[in-house]
Amino acid sequence: MNPPILNSTVTPPQEFALYVEGLTVAFGGFVAVNDLNLYVDKGELRVVIGPNGAGKTTVLDLICGRTKATSGSIRFNDVELTKMAEHQIVRAGVGRKFQTPSIYETLSVRENLEVSFPRGRSVLGAMAFRLTADVIERVEQVAEDIFLEDMLDKSAELLSHGQKQWLEIGMLLMQEPELMMLDEPVAGMSVSEREKTAELLNRISKNRSMIVIEHDMEFVKNIAHKVTVLHQGKVLAEGSMDKVQNDPRVIEVYLGH
Repeated sequence: MNPPILNSTVTPPQEFALYVEGLTVAFGGFVAVNDLNLYVDKGELRVVIGPNGAGKTTVLDLICGRTKATSGSIRFNDVELTKMAEHQIVRAGVGRKFQTPSIYETLSVRENLEVSFPRGRSVLGAMAFRLTADVIERVEQVAEDIFLEDMLDKSAELLSHGQKQWLEIGMLLMQEPELMMLDEPVAGMSVSEREKTAELLNRISKNRSMIVIEHDMEFVKNIAHKVTVLHQGKVLAEGSMDKVQNDPRVIEVYLGH
């Protein structure tokens, strides 16, 4: 018998960044996310875990507008996102990194960061884009943040897998999002790269809210302010890493396998 799935019953905090309530999406007869409630504080690094098919990536797709909800509400800084297009959600301050690095392989690290600066992202903006002092300063600061300050002029295709992941995080940082969402950021990384990524995320989360999907439990322990466990599109458990690790329901459906 499957353990009961309990949706989040936590009262939304006064100063939340993201407020998700009653969120549901169905693909044909399959309900991928089922009446989900999720609240993320300002400045919080939330990690979402759960078995394959739990709805983790779909939740990020819904927040960033890639997938449209069947019903429910997603509010970010009191702005309703479910009615907005993807580019409008980006402009509202939401940044998303997918599982596979999406960078411009033929450009240098510097150029990847430059084209991610908000003024250079639209067609008209790109035509009028100039490398002003603020752009150069921002590129150099972000490159230092992502451990690539000595590789600015290196072609992105020559970076290691982990360095490509960092570069894409840097491309998001160039946009200065208030909510950053990362899908399995340490997949395929070496142990040392995972440790440096934990350091990176702990540092950059001080100025924004973050949602991270991850399966590496040691990495989760090193970064999570709070953990949400999804199962069958609903919240199964929520709280500190210690709390969810010792929850019999979580052990049965996820950690025990």
